[in-house]
Amino acid sequence: MNKRNIIVLIGGIFFGFGLSYSGMTKQEIVLSFLQLKDLGLMFVMGGAAAVTFFAINVIPRYLKTPLLGGTFKPRRAPLSRNVIIGAIIFGVGWGLSGQCPGSAVASLGTGNLLVLVGLAAMFIGAYIRGLLDS
Repeated sequence: MNKRNIIVLIGGIFFGFGLSYSGMTKQEIVLSFLQLKDLGLMFVMGGAAAVTFFAINVIPRYLKTPLLGGTFKPRRAPLSRNVIIGAIIFGVGWGLSGQCPGSAVASLGTGNLLVLVGLAAMFIGAYIRGLLDS
């Protein structure tokens, strides 16, 4: 296993543990957030956004090259029609199922095997979109 895979593995462990510890692997908590009854998910997402902002915008100023190789490049993700439509479709699916990909995978670790149906549906949806692209 190379260095990059080890870092990704460690990051995934932290991600899964954090989601589970915060309770965000429970569909009822996610649905409560979407109904504006429990805003705890906002703090989880805000914490993740703050760490990511720091990692992307501050750390590269002090490093000549990325720790795992490659080069630093500015990332441009324009706000396009496809992004907006995709966000709406994602939001509808999230609201109906109470699952997003990260919390769904992490909830498998808590023994929530019913989430496999939602994960299978996510893969099917992504596969259909891939077919439409090609």
